[in-house]
Amino acid sequence: MDTIMHDDIGKAGGVSSLTPFHVAFPVHDIAQARQFYGTLLGCPEGRSAESWVDFNLFGHQIVAHYKPQDGSGAVHHNPVDGHDVPVPHFGVVLTMPQWEALAARLEAAGTAFVIAPHIRFKGQAGEQATMFFLDPSGNALEFKAFQNMDDLFRT
Repeated sequence: MDTIMHDDIGKAGGVSSLTPFHVAFPVHDIAQARQFYGTLLGCPEGRSAESWVDFNLFGHQIVAHYKPQDGSGAVHHNPVDGHDVPVPHFGVVLTMPQWEALAARLEAAGTAFVIAPHIRFKGQAGEQATMFFLDPSGNALEFKAFQNMDDLFRT
């Protein structure tokens, strides 16, 4: 599998002035979270305890916190460019080579995509590569990329 650098996004397209975000989210199984985020996505692990684990997601701190399943697995969707986008979701804007490497890694692993890797808003302001998939606890993730990072907020 291709190695995806989780700390070089800040060196591309003028985004080096951004500060890392932090997000904590529920998971039903810490071991599955470690396999998914650590092994499949290649996120280096940080601090942890029995009920939570930190990961470095492309320079950002994400924390998987154990939460028992409660039976409500309903996910809301909103239409975006002809696809039903799961809400809520989180992810990272990558460089195009990072996005392509991650898409290839996920496809090789047989990932079931909610929205398969593709180009959204083709030929329009904000054209981007995007993909959506779920972690083992049902959290939706989106990873996207732009040919030019200056297009991130272009209207």
